[in-house]
Amino acid sequence: MATRDSTRTKLLDAADELLFTRGVVATPVDAILERAGVSPATLYRAFGSKEGLVAAVLDRRHREWIAVWDACVARATDDRGRLLAVLDALDEFQRRPDAARWCAFLGTAAEYADPPAVLAAAIQQDSDSMRARLTALAEPLAGSGAPALADALVLVVSGHLALGLRGVGADGTAVARSVAEALVSRT
Repeated sequence: MATRDSTRTKLLDAADELLFTRGVVATPVDAILERAGVSPATLYRAFGSKEGLVAAVLDRRHREWIAVWDACVARATDDRGRLLAVLDALDEFQRRPDAARWCAFLGTAAEYADPPAVLAAAIQQDSDSMRARLTALAEPLAGSGAPALADALVLVVSGHLALGLRGVGADGTAVARSVAEALVSRT
């Protein structure tokens, strides 16, 4: 019997809330089950393992992140604004009530030296998506230099997220934006 959507959502919500505030490795399955109010059999039937659940939560976060980023790109009025919309999206995404201390993907990657395949795939999806989207958005401004500009912007975004863990960056994305603008101006 398939897991009902509402039960699946309870598990995803509980896992999202706990995993990315306490840490993936540090959060026992029992805590997720208790928060969701479901049995172990339900979790394993729906996701196969804790790692399968984590991957599903990351996939859901990825879809939500892309929706926020797409909305910010749609509001931009020129190519430069569309490229830099990733920073607006970061601010908007981090203001959400379910925001994590930092990037759930970077956090998960940091916790596993050799992640199980299902987690490696979820992390890689986010990395590939960010690089591809930034490259496409950079092409009108940088032409053949778009991949290099995209990689530099991935570094800026990742650095901004990491600084949040150090308590740096209370001014939002102002520093990240100034670095990103300088990189775009060099093209």
